[in-house]
Amino acid sequence: MSELEVRELRYFVAVAEELNFSRAAQRLGMAQPPLSKAIARMESRLGVRLLERTTRQVRLTAAGQVLLEQARVAVDAVHAAGRRASRAGRPTPRLVVAVKPGGDGGLLREILVAYRGRGSQLPPPEVVVGGSGEPVAMLRDGRADVALLRSPFDGRGLDSETLMVEPRLAVLPAAHRLAGRRQLRLTDLEGESIPRWKGAAPSAVAYYTGRDGAESGPAPAGAPEGPLVAGVEQLLEVVALGQAVAFLSLSTTERYQRPDIAYRPVSGLSPSAVVVAWPETSRSPAVAAFVRAAHDVAAHRPGHVDEAVRHRHRQEDGRTAAATVARTVPDYCGESGAPGPQEVDHRHP
Repeated sequence: MSELEVRELRYFVAVAEELNFSRAAQRLGMAQPPLSKAIARMESRLGVRLLERTTRQVRLTAAGQVLLEQARVAVDAVHAAGRRASRAGRPTPRLVVAVKPGGDGGLLREILVAYRGRGSQLPPPEVVVGGSGEPVAMLRDGRADVALLRSPFDGRGLDSETLMVEPRLAVLPAAHRLAGRRQLRLTDLEGESIPRWKGAAPSAVAYYTGRDGAESGPAPAGAPEGPLVAGVEQLLEVVALGQAVAFLSLSTTERYQRPDIAYRPVSGLSPSAVVVAWPETSRSPAVAAFVRAAHDVAAHRPGHVDEAVRHRHRQEDGRTAAATVARTVPDYCGESGAPGPQEVDHRHP
């Protein structure tokens, strides 16, 4: 079996995501017949059927689903490699840190101070603030080296470590019928309209709507669909106008105090986790230093996830401490002034 080319993987990802050859061809800027022939050649070379085609629909086979997952990672990695190589060749390399507003749990400033304190030989940090979903995309496509994220997120091609876990609160209009209560139950909010986050995956939708916990179930039939939002400020505005209720982390609510908004604790609601994440192929001592700084800062905060908890999480996920790999890594941020080799603890939460 000959190796697949990046171009072919791009073709397949487009077809697999669109599940329509015409739309995929349009997305790729090519005619449909060559695209169909390219996919057929891939199937022939692999010796498996990737797509089930009928006159009405296109569906992924089991083999196609596996290839889609792996092809996304491969294509992203190739694009990221080019960007990282370009950045590494700059006269003054920097460690690019991606975060969205409120996504750091109030940790970022202290982490930056701790990182700078680890040595002048490290490249200076550059913080890039993006919208919902952007920090993960920046990690994956090579624009960022490390990110502070909120779970859940798409972890394909990434390593991560949970820093802290904090409760989420209900976000209500100040005049809401439940705003006068000191404590709510998740069931009290049944039937309420909840904002939809732009581009959110199904797992994220369940989280944002409070349907991901043990005490929750699927949304009831006929439940109202909330307005589409792309950021915290927009979410607060639609809540204040009485169009929806929502859920936000404790640290986020502390940043956004408004007289027209009421925040209330909710029993049965899953918490929010702050995670530091980096590309799983990273070999950067600068990234390692940032991760260690993040861990040290979070260790002194309420809600810090200690090693015992992380170990238990790895066991629950089918991983054990033996799956934790410490490896010696060279610096990809640039050779000039680079720190010497050091070990990185590549853990999943």
